[in-house]
Amino acid sequence: MPDISTEQLRLLYEVSRSLHGLIDLEDLLPFVVNKTKELLEAEGCSVILLDETGRELYFPYVSPESEAVGDRLRQLRMPADKGIAGTAVQTGESLMIPDVRRDRRFYSEADQQTGGETRSILCTPLRTQRGIIGAIECINKRQGEFTQWELAFLEALAGSIAVAIENARLYQTLKLSEAKLRDEVALLTRERQVGQGFTEIVGGSLAMEKVFRLVESALGSPITVLLHGETGTGKEIIARAIHFHGPRKDRPFVPVNCGAFTESLLESELFGYRKGAFTGANTDKRGLFAAADGGTIFLDEIGDTPPTMQVKLLRVLERGEFIPVGDTVAQRVDTRVISATHKDLLSEVHAGRFREDLYYRLNAFPIHVPPLRDRREDIPLLVAHFLKRLTEKWGKPPMTAGPESMECLVRYSWPGNVRELEHELERAVTLAAGATVLGPEYFSERVLAASTGAGRVRLAGSLKQARNAFERDYIAHVLRTQAGNVSHAARALGISRVMLQRKMKEFGLR
Repeated sequence: MPDISTEQLRLLYEVSRSLHGLIDLEDLLPFVVNKTKELLEAEGCSVILLDETGRELYFPYVSPESEAVGDRLRQLRMPADKGIAGTAVQTGESLMIPDVRRDRRFYSEADQQTGGETRSILCTPLRTQRGIIGAIECINKRQGEFTQWELAFLEALAGSIAVAIENARLYQTLKLSEAKLRDEVALLTRERQVGQGFTEIVGGSLAMEKVFRLVESALGSPITVLLHGETGTGKEIIARAIHFHGPRKDRPFVPVNCGAFTESLLESELFGYRKGAFTGANTDKRGLFAAADGGTIFLDEIGDTPPTMQVKLLRVLERGEFIPVGDTVAQRVDTRVISATHKDLLSEVHAGRFREDLYYRLNAFPIHVPPLRDRREDIPLLVAHFLKRLTEKWGKPPMTAGPESMECLVRYSWPGNVRELEHELERAVTLAAGATVLGPEYFSERVLAASTGAGRVRLAGSLKQARNAFERDYIAHVLRTQAGNVSHAARALGISRVMLQRKMKEFGLR
């Protein structure tokens, strides 16, 4: 057995000393493979780790003879019971193979997939107190053949390497836990004001009753929900209600607008990235799926995702895992997915713009959110809700909408739906200053024009008679939507209970 040279002793000392000071895997693994390759005068060296499932081996860092081969090797995942490394991991024994072509355990597919040529191998398992976590492997001695001394040397080095990797993993886990807690605190703080769920969904119409029934059915199940409806109908509010009234209510709710990002930005936003994945990636970044682990992610405008992202989203839905940008290791998450779109996704599928398999995964539990024009009877409820919220928020006196104002609002078609109604009322309340009754003079021209055009025939007779007829019909309608509850109807109409009872008596509605 040859003696250890002074240079080899120096390098061994440097490796052992440095391993104790490295706790970041991104610094540790490159250092390990490069130094080991140098020590054993090998063409290539790899740290091969066992994934969490125990079914596959992967190559998180390699020091190859060829960079092209290295790039392919980093993408390779092989069965945990195949190859020389797989044998070392399964048996816990070190192996020295002088000629791999004569060994039936050699996994030749690795060379076929990477374009490399393996002639000889030294491989030893990486063993910790928790068990074997992988192996370290050197291939192709530059001069001569690997020796038993070099195998013994690799075994000795593997002990320190395994402990260092385990420590680095624990450190990385602590960093991720800290980041996760920080994200959750930020998200929960941001969401605490909107965690009231159903109280934010305003409506008593038949169309909304159907929505309420579907939301109730979706609460206790992790089923994937697809909300479809026009822009501004309140799809995100419904998604929040499903989350905050379900078993995940104490975990994060993470909304993301898929149409607001380019393809590359959307991928890094959803899945995160590793340091060095692209220019400017100076640190690891957790993605929104990781931030929503245990909770819910809301993918708004899902119909705007590009085809390559659709493939990656399908993987998350099918397998509960994703790969951060610049990484080769899949991360597992337990995240409920609620998505929304204003597009007809089935038409997008037929047009070839949306994957059919992803569509059926997303559409497991569809909920149609009706446009405001199809539930006009909810407009008084929404008006009362928004006026109360706006006046309280801005420190103004309580405000109600008069009969003429309500008539204008009910007649308008609201192409922008609930969101447009809210913005219209924001503008009107601002213009009305300290008024307590909101008159139609504060509305925009488009709302007034629609009301005037629709009301010409009705107002052909006495203006007072027309107003009284509208007021009677409208109060009767609101009473029906509130199941005859006078207090609730008065609140929806924005008047006192006494005033409503007086009107009911006046119009014979008792």
